[in-house]
Amino acid sequence: MNIQRLLGLAPESTNISRRSFLKVAAGGTAGLVLGVNFGGVAAHAQAATDAMEFNAFVSISPDNTVKVLIKHLEMGQGVYTGLATCVAEELDADWSQVVCEHAPANTEKYANLLMGQQGTGGSTAMANSFMQMRQAGAAAKAMLVAAAAVQWSVPASEITVRDGVVSHGSRSATFGELAVAAAQQPAPDVNALTLKTPAEFRLIGRDDTLRKDTGKHNGTAIYTQDIKLPGMLTAVVAHSPRFGGKVRSFDATQTLARKGVTNVFQIDTGVVVLANDYWSAIKGRELLKIEWDDSAAETRSTSTILEQYRGLVDTQGAVAASQGNAGATLSQASNVEELVFEFPYLAHAQMEPMNCVAKVDGNAAEMWYGCQSATGDQAAIAQLLGIAPANVKINTLFAGGGFGRRANPASDYVLESVRIAQQVPGTPVKLVWSREDDMQGGYYRPAYAHKLTAALDSNGKPSAIQIRVAGQSIMAGTSMAAMMMVDGIDITSVEGLSDLSYEIPERQVELHSPTNGVPVQWWRSVGHTHTAFSKEVFIDALARKAGADPVQYRLDLLQNNPRETAVLKLAAEKAEWGTKVLPAGWGRGVAVHTSFGSTVAEIVDVSVTGNTFKVERVVAVIDCGIAVNPNVVRAQVESAIAYGLSAALADEVTLTDGNVDQTNFHTYRVLRMDAMPEVETHIIASTNPPSGVGEPGTPPIAPAVANALAAITGQTLTRLPLKLV
Repeated sequence: MNIQRLLGLAPESTNISRRSFLKVAAGGTAGLVLGVNFGGVAAHAQAATDAMEFNAFVSISPDNTVKVLIKHLEMGQGVYTGLATCVAEELDADWSQVVCEHAPANTEKYANLLMGQQGTGGSTAMANSFMQMRQAGAAAKAMLVAAAAVQWSVPASEITVRDGVVSHGSRSATFGELAVAAAQQPAPDVNALTLKTPAEFRLIGRDDTLRKDTGKHNGTAIYTQDIKLPGMLTAVVAHSPRFGGKVRSFDATQTLARKGVTNVFQIDTGVVVLANDYWSAIKGRELLKIEWDDSAAETRSTSTILEQYRGLVDTQGAVAASQGNAGATLSQASNVEELVFEFPYLAHAQMEPMNCVAKVDGNAAEMWYGCQSATGDQAAIAQLLGIAPANVKINTLFAGGGFGRRANPASDYVLESVRIAQQVPGTPVKLVWSREDDMQGGYYRPAYAHKLTAALDSNGKPSAIQIRVAGQSIMAGTSMAAMMMVDGIDITSVEGLSDLSYEIPERQVELHSPTNGVPVQWWRSVGHTHTAFSKEVFIDALARKAGADPVQYRLDLLQNNPRETAVLKLAAEKAEWGTKVLPAGWGRGVAVHTSFGSTVAEIVDVSVTGNTFKVERVVAVIDCGIAVNPNVVRAQVESAIAYGLSAALADEVTLTDGNVDQTNFHTYRVLRMDAMPEVETHIIASTNPPSGVGEPGTPPIAPAVANALAAITGQTLTRLPLKLV
């Protein structure tokens, strides 16, 4: 798309903003490109000015630019950098010549290999793409070498490639100089490619790799809010204050009289105000008079919902995992420990609220937004419009955070934008949710209650454990149910408990999945957000009851788990556990947890003054296999800690008679800068394939803080957010 059209600038426009100027200045021209395709189809060259549909991951232009198509959404987690590093490593490109671009929505070509559909989530981007992107780079390199071998009449085996230059003796050529000829070479068999060993890596594992999503700091990164198209209108929607509420009637007289408002109409999710700009739309919405029908709405308060959950965990649920006969052992035990835990609803609170640009024209639709679930959204849009998925074009833009919210199984805000655009065919419409819309619009991390009961042997170690969980299913009724539900059990509700890492001879995990009207979905680290907390706080309570050191107590229960053992030991060493003397009024806590294929241990120091406390320091250790970009790994661990700490200290969504109480960051108090502790992150050296990084740092932080508070105050805190009494 022409950059001026994208920015809404006429060709003769001269009065543009600095940000717009930076975007335009960042544009450039390209020439012929080399497309690499797997599956035996030969690569091809064509003019970059053509409407070229890429069918691969790598292209090289005569200006020596290497473009890498990224099939995952870049929303701050660093996939542009990580996946480009994998390509550049095997291609032996110079890092400065590499640029990135989001891949188009095309499930066949760009599916997440672990999900079977194109989407970003579950900390799978690097895990599923590591080999694929390396193979893409190696294939492009093989074609460049083959072209050089033909031109120079030398064996391909004698040619070397380094830093974007192909060489043989005194002869050399840049990638750009060989691009056209290389495009005529057949694509190599991916199974015949020879990839580097970890010892040969020159880019993978480097600490000084500069990120490829740096357009965020100079105005060239394009987000949904930056999109301006000719004739575009802005839409806001008045949603029901209660989930499940419907419009009974509305009066838009005053709204339509507002300057800038162009139309008002009803859709299934509320009343739409269309205007020439956001300010006119939002002010027009304030003038609407709406009568809501709450006959099918959720009208309960969260206190009532959680009371129901606490009652459920006193009863037997569906068995999610079982080993031995935990019930019989518990009934005969004389030494039993029991704790009940409670977890609130949580908002995703990503910095960029929901937004989407949609244009519906005849039997086609075009979308512009930070798309986290291309396959699901494309299919949902196609079904709504009654068209083929191929007729739905999604232009994926940068997203200002996601934490799972943008990968909505119902494609909620995306379909809302399409329904609005249907009413003005051929006109692009930008749907914008305000922060208040986003905070009160639902799809939260579910609320939960847990009940953990253990029988203790003569050494104070658990010989049997029974765990009961009650909370809404995230997966039920979604496209992910077939993969993520087994015999009616949503495995995300019990992950981290059903596969308990501690060696306890007899165990049983049970689940209740009640339904209610509050919309829920995954949240950064999904079920591990609550299962790690109850598990680690419970284990710590058992250690204190036994008079044992919390780290050693865990190590005793992890004798058959070398990975968690190694991570926990290194964390204890780096934090000087047991040797460092803390200041008066300080406490120290520990937690270790495995999620998304990675293991993280965190040791926390807190200071306590009366009934207030501050997290002072966190020492984190992660085993995530090969750390493709160590700086990105550290940044993600720090980010995950900040996110989890926010929930540990302050975050919760509450309902009063079905109305969400929180509206913005003054009532949903995400972590403030002055509450962020010093974080020290250590990465376990490994040659194993990469595993998850974006989420595994979140689960251990809340229990580590709770355990630190217990160590200094004696209070075992079992409800989030944490509050001393």
